[in-house]
Amino acid sequence: MKAVCVDDEKLGMEYLVTLCEKIDILDEVKGFTKSREALEYSESNLTDLALLDINMPDINGITLASKLREVNPDIRIVFVTAYEQYAVDAFSVHADGYLLKPVNIEVLKNEIEYVLSGVKKEHQDHIVVKTFGDFDVFVDGDKVSFSRSKSKELFAYLIDRQGRAVNRAHIFSMLWDDGVYNRSMQKQLDVIIRSLKTTLQQNGIGEILEMQSGTIRVRTELINCDLYKYLEGDEEAIGKYQGEYMNGYSWANFSDR
Repeated sequence: MKAVCVDDEKLGMEYLVTLCEKIDILDEVKGFTKSREALEYSESNLTDLALLDINMPDINGITLASKLREVNPDIRIVFVTAYEQYAVDAFSVHADGYLLKPVNIEVLKNEIEYVLSGVKKEHQDHIVVKTFGDFDVFVDGDKVSFSRSKSKELFAYLIDRQGRAVNRAHIFSMLWDDGVYNRSMQKQLDVIIRSLKTTLQQNGIGEILEMQSGTIRVRTELINCDLYKYLEGDEEAIGKYQGEYMNGYSWANFSDR
């Protein structure tokens, strides 16, 4: 899950980011000393949690919380401040938590795990990925239809990668194992990637795909996947595996898991 930490004091922001990076439930943590920059980031990146100071010069934490909720109504807001007197204002914007500085790792970890406890389950109930047997994706029980078979295969491969990022050249070698990665095929790969993004967005799950610095990955924390549950030792998932994994894809080898 993604979090932003906003504090106009750089040392305070960096300290909070350092603590958050030690909390397993958080996959990515970004720190900002300016509220506007945090808001701009959240407008283009689905953010699950915001840890906000309140007394800030450009946009105060209360106003920033309201603006972040306009971008993502489901974002969890925790205020981290040195002042008790802002508590009433904080809860007027339906804050999920209120911590007084200085915070330690145990207090912060407990608060974050508490406010995010239902988020992961909500996402996972929404998006279900089946890898045992044929590969399929379901959103609220409805099967996702991919307009291009290569786009579906690309998504299957990203699921198989278990959240690890993959670059474009690697994707090409997987989709066209005997192809030449020339300019023409680079354009064809662009079409496949755009088609995948469009399909996911049309099904309301565009946030599951993360693209940055020329790489692509899936956010595994948003997915209820039989493979992931199997690897976690889930007995039900283990019972469902009957020796078939992502049928039809030559690169899919369950024994490598």
